[in-house]
Amino acid sequence: MRVAIIAITANGAKLGATLKRGLPQGTLFVLDKHASCDGVPFSERVPALLARLWPEFEGFVCIMATGIVVRSIATLLQGKDKDPAVVVMDDAGRFAISLLSGHLGGANALATQCADLAGATAVITTATDVNDLPSFDMLAQENGWRIDDLSRVKVLNALLLEGKQIAVVDPTGKVAEYCGGKGNLLFVDDCELAAQSGAKGVVLVTNRLVPAGFNLERTLVLRPVDLCLGIGCNRGTTADEIESVVTRHLAQLSLSERSIKCLASAEAKADEEGLLAYASDKGIPVIFFRSDELNGVSVPSPPSEHAFAAIGARGVAEPAALLAAAGGKLLLHKVKDGNVTLAVAQVTTM
Repeated sequence: MRVAIIAITANGAKLGATLKRGLPQGTLFVLDKHASCDGVPFSERVPALLARLWPEFEGFVCIMATGIVVRSIATLLQGKDKDPAVVVMDDAGRFAISLLSGHLGGANALATQCADLAGATAVITTATDVNDLPSFDMLAQENGWRIDDLSRVKVLNALLLEGKQIAVVDPTGKVAEYCGGKGNLLFVDDCELAAQSGAKGVVLVTNRLVPAGFNLERTLVLRPVDLCLGIGCNRGTTADEIESVVTRHLAQLSLSERSIKCLASAEAKADEEGLLAYASDKGIPVIFFRSDELNGVSVPSPPSEHAFAAIGARGVAEPAALLAAAGGKLLLHKVKDGNVTLAVAQVTTM
C-alpha cells in the first residue's frame, strides 16, 4: 500500500520518520518549517495538500488533530469501495485511530501497523471487529471477490451483530473457513434451500445469476472472479458486437458478467481495436497467447482451418480460455456468433 504520512509539528515529523522506516511504501510529507532530509516539505494548507495527494495514495497517516483531518477530507469522499485508508495519530504517538475505510481500504490494518511501529494503542471502532465477529466485506476482499451491491454488506453485517440466522450458499467453502464457527450461519446447498430456510439474511457466493423472484433485500451476493473468456474475431469486429455476443451467451449460461476475470485471444489480435476497446470499456484485463501456446492445448472442438491459415493456430477461443484459466474447465465450448467466436473457461482453484 502506498501511504502518505503527513506531519505538521516538530514532534509529528519525528514520529513520521519512525513510521516511514517501518512502512516500505511510505512517503513522509512535513510542513516546511519542520522539514528534514527524511521528508518532502510542503507549505500549503492541509486541505489543499490532501486534495493534491488523494488520487496518488492508497493510504494516509495524518499526524495531527482528528478534527483537522475530518474537515479536510469531507469533500473528497466518494464511497467505502473507493476511498483510501485514513489513519490519524496524535503527535505524542499515543494513539493510532482508524478513521476511514477500515475494512475495504485497509485502515484498520494500517492503524494496527502504525501502533506497533510507534508503541501506540490502535483505536478500531468497526462493530464486527470490536465484537470479534467476521465481516463480509473483508471476506470478499481477502478472496478477491466482487460485491454486487455494497449497501447489502451493512445489512448482513448488522444481522451478524444481532445474532440473526444467515443462510450461506458457498460451493467454495471459503465462508466457513473465514468465519471459523463465529456467527449464526446456516450453510445450505442452493438458493432454493436458502429461500426456504427462514433465515433473516442470505449470503450467496456464486458466479451465476441470482434466480428471478429471489428476495435480494437481505441478500449479499459475492462474486468469485473466475471466468476466462476466450475470444476470436474477424478483423474489424466492433466492440459493440463483441459485447453483444458476450452478454447474450453469458446470460444463456446464467453467468454473471461481474465474474469475468479476463479476456484471452491470439497474439495476432493484440492490435484488434474492437477487442481492446471492449476490454478497456469494461475494465477487464486481456491476455494474448502465441500460436504455439494455443496449439499446445488439447480442446474438444475440431481444428479451425480458417484460424490455422490466418495465424498458424488450430483454434483460438477454447485454447485461449483454457490457458487463461490455468487448466480450468470449459463451461462453454466455442460458439461462432456473427464475427465473434467465444468460449468460456472457469478457474477451478481460487
